[in-house]
Amino acid sequence: MRRSIVGGAAATVGLLAAAGVAVGQLDNGVPNANQRVGSPVNVLAPGFTNRPRAHGTDHLENPSDVFTRYGYLNDSEQQADKQDTKTEPDQNVYLVTSRNPGGPTAGYDYGNHFLIQPHELFNPGPGGQSRAYITRINLDVRDRDHRITLLTQPDGNGDTGMTSLDGITYDPFNGEILGGGEGGQASGVVGTALRWSGTDQPEVRHYTGSMGTGGFEGIHNDKLGNLMVIEDAGGNGVVDNAVTPSVTTAVRQPNSFVFRFKPSDKSDLTEGKMQVLQISYQGTPITFHDRASDPTGARNDALGEPIAALHSGQKLDAKWITIHDTATDGTATFNANALAKSKGGTPLKRPENGKFVPETDFRSFVFTETGDTNGTATGANYPGAAERGSWGALLRIDMKKAGDDTATVKAEINGDQTHNSFDNITFASDSKVLIGEDRGDSLHQQLNALDSLWQFDLDDSLDRVTGNGKRVMAEGRDPAARQDVHLREDFSPSLTHNDGDNEVTGIHVSNGSTSPSGILGSVEPGKGGGWRVFWTQQHGANITYEILRPSGRDHGHR
Repeated sequence: MRRSIVGGAAATVGLLAAAGVAVGQLDNGVPNANQRVGSPVNVLAPGFTNRPRAHGTDHLENPSDVFTRYGYLNDSEQQADKQDTKTEPDQNVYLVTSRNPGGPTAGYDYGNHFLIQPHELFNPGPGGQSRAYITRINLDVRDRDHRITLLTQPDGNGDTGMTSLDGITYDPFNGEILGGGEGGQASGVVGTALRWSGTDQPEVRHYTGSMGTGGFEGIHNDKLGNLMVIEDAGGNGVVDNAVTPSVTTAVRQPNSFVFRFKPSDKSDLTEGKMQVLQISYQGTPITFHDRASDPTGARNDALGEPIAALHSGQKLDAKWITIHDTATDGTATFNANALAKSKGGTPLKRPENGKFVPETDFRSFVFTETGDTNGTATGANYPGAAERGSWGALLRIDMKKAGDDTATVKAEINGDQTHNSFDNITFASDSKVLIGEDRGDSLHQQLNALDSLWQFDLDDSLDRVTGNGKRVMAEGRDPAARQDVHLREDFSPSLTHNDGDNEVTGIHVSNGSTSPSGILGSVEPGKGGGWRVFWTQQHGANITYEILRPSGRDHGHR
């Protein structure tokens, strides 16, 4: 079957190579965040513009059950508030294939440029169905009937078998799109083949017997086939008797871990070792303390010397500890978070996403911490909390070689009231990172500021990096998000089950390589051409954009 091609390969490479470099060389940022009033538009740094690549209401070429549109479920009749569920397309991965990977329409040419995203979806269906799913935007296709493909079909009960998918990557060693499920013990790492063998979706494989379950978000490959798996699991408030006796503070106990999976065979993720990062301070591992049996230890996890040292910029020794080995422990599902605690992993302040530092040969990896900002600024403003990562942070792991079991860890960024709630991250050059905020409605209201997309230079010192940060974009609030806020806050929370304000998410700079030699992080963005920049304005209208320079020809189609 014929299809319409969007643009040409030469035009794509030329423009996007320039766009990727230009983001890394940003000179002037947006001076202020948008205030939380009405429906302000997104404001990009001079020289850049957003081009929509998918809208929440765009229909899927192969709809099934309530899964009919890109960013909305067709489920209003199942909801007490009679509102369709907004699906939270959270992260993006851009892929360029050597040939048509296939799809649900026999003989159709889907092209070879694709943007793939997981749709998070915590809320179950009326019968308890899991409803997270994965979509593929076929960037080369003009025909709207084939523009967006559903990659994960539900069963006859409308259950996809996946909860709260968040992170996503492509594994060139086993040919699968991998997703990280953030739903605690209800989810884990899943995989589905990039290439279709027929018109039925490839099966979804669950790796809970090798990687366990947890609040997994970011997932990333190295050149050896190892997977970095980042966990976001919020902790409880701690009691600080030195300041507020017997009162639970808004400062949360670190409760999340950074994992690494080392497969026995890089083409098979069913067997191998699941490891957790353990960081030490003054020769003693920084570990988790149970709040019920050791409230003082739990308080020190959040407000003690070790966590202050971790966020001070000093290098701390670290190592990877094996918590589960399929060779000796079998392949039954296990709780990775619980094993990390019992075996001495270092708890962290809600790490969400990360990336390998370009051209370090996969020796260096950075990851964000969201901190205590998912409610209000109360926790971050608590005495001593800010210097301990409560506004959010960026930490760096350095190993002597890729896959090494010893490392050092240090803070590259410690957030503040202006730069905080760090979530999605990507590199724009060898040292410059783009980081999206996820402040949430309450913090937006308290600080009267919507989210921003930041560029930071990791060559700056810890005391200068935030001050030198440039706001690439002040995110707005689309009318659909404003309507949800209106229903929730101006009337009653029960009037909508959807989130309110938009979130900057899915920031992604990639040349789309699907080769083992081109895994993201192997080369500096902008080198070699073909680099593209994507992000999603999550919640509300759920629009996924590409960031372009207004000069030059467009290389896509909407």
